[in-house]
Amino acid sequence: MTTPAKQVRVRYAPSPTGDFHVGGARTALFNYLFARHFNGKFILRIEDTDQSRYKPEAVGWLLNGLQYLGMDWDEGPEAGGEFGPYVQTERLEIYRRYRDQLLEQGRAYRCFCTPERLEAASKEQQRRGGNPGYDRLCRDLDTAESARRAAAGERHTVRFKMPIDGETVVYDAIRGEIRFPNSNLQDTVLMKSDGIPTYHLANVVDDRLMEISHVLRGDEWVSSLPLHARLYEAFGWTPPVMAHLPLILNPAGKGKMSKREDRAPDGRVLPVFVRTFEELGYLPEAMINYLALLGWSFDDKTEIMSREELIERFSLERVNAAPAVWNYDKLDHLNGYYIRQLSSDALAERLLPFVRRAGFAVELEYMLKAAPLLQERITRLSDAAKAGGFFFADELPPYDSAELIPQKGDAAMARRVLERARQTLTSVDFSREALEPALRGDAEALGVKTGQMFQPVRVAVCGKKAAPPLFETLETLGRETCLKRIDQAVAKL
Repeated sequence: MTTPAKQVRVRYAPSPTGDFHVGGARTALFNYLFARHFNGKFILRIEDTDQSRYKPEAVGWLLNGLQYLGMDWDEGPEAGGEFGPYVQTERLEIYRRYRDQLLEQGRAYRCFCTPERLEAASKEQQRRGGNPGYDRLCRDLDTAESARRAAAGERHTVRFKMPIDGETVVYDAIRGEIRFPNSNLQDTVLMKSDGIPTYHLANVVDDRLMEISHVLRGDEWVSSLPLHARLYEAFGWTPPVMAHLPLILNPAGKGKMSKREDRAPDGRVLPVFVRTFEELGYLPEAMINYLALLGWSFDDKTEIMSREELIERFSLERVNAAPAVWNYDKLDHLNGYYIRQLSSDALAERLLPFVRRAGFAVELEYMLKAAPLLQERITRLSDAAKAGGFFFADELPPYDSAELIPQKGDAAMARRVLERARQTLTSVDFSREALEPALRGDAEALGVKTGQMFQPVRVAVCGKKAAPPLFETLETLGRETCLKRIDQAVAKL
């Protein structure tokens, strides 16, 4: 990839109208990787001009989500920077100056139409076979008359004068040249009647004043390209490089990924919000790796990549314009992989808050013993409480006593096995190295197969057949707990 001529400055500029969606996280990530690849600046800007949909808590979800994913921003809220403020409602006077400039140049005009008139005009346009939308009634109002009505306090918006004939041609770094017939374009509102700008004016002005070099944003903004291109032209500015990232489709590949969370047929949560992924115990390493593969690839075979490798390899040239399909199974596979790469100490520290949140009073010292036994058995950190609850609970959940009966055995065999195991566990050194030969010797003495010896013991101490290796589990649980649970199992029989 050719190194840009000037310093790379990119921005992630979300509207705080809802929870932080993984689609937005993917957009933020591509900006972050691009900036880091070129030793540039990654800027966070809050575009809160849509006050009717603004949610104060959404800013917190956003900042926390970026921090969880490890995408540190160089400028923006909490970081500061020389191009602030980085919240658009704190920049209203700036936008009004540029609105006035466009009015003076004749590139924009005041529109005094009421919402009712606009709706009626749009329906009439449609009835005549034209495009729905504004009929440009106020476009050619006398400028002096327009100014007089505005000074008298008459409510109005400010619209941009788009060309009516010809076409607007825009270059996109991912899609190439895109042509828009001007006859299909609207005179879009730049400033609402309350004096707050729409996304379009604020976005263009901020990108210019913050010296943004590249705009990497979602596919849904392609339709805004001609308006933004004409705004840059009206101000006499060179636009930044534009790149519109591919859409993310739902797992079925038949529509945009949902904005709401759902459940799979088996009851699993199907998260779409970044904070839910964090709450379920997806590692940021796995999330970053997976999100990077949604519309970008290094080659046709490499999938496991660290943050450092992604930064080194990322390029716009390898971003695909075609939509990407979300795949929960692939994410789970990556998350399981990254869990297994953690050291035992690191895994224990990450598991501890999840196990405590599930209601278990566990100390780190004990978690350090249990974590390695769960490492191969969990896909998400939140799985630990279910997969290894027997490690942390004072009492086992109820289980069927039939589970204690070994294959090709009966209740009497199970009782003999458990009573013999109890004798052994009372006296043997409680380490894996001593437990294994002792219990194997018990099987031989009883004349049963090792599987018939081990299954009742495993179910007695874990409450289920599927559990981590038996001897390490016994050692971790400790003598007192194992003896108590074996006594309870004998009573069940």
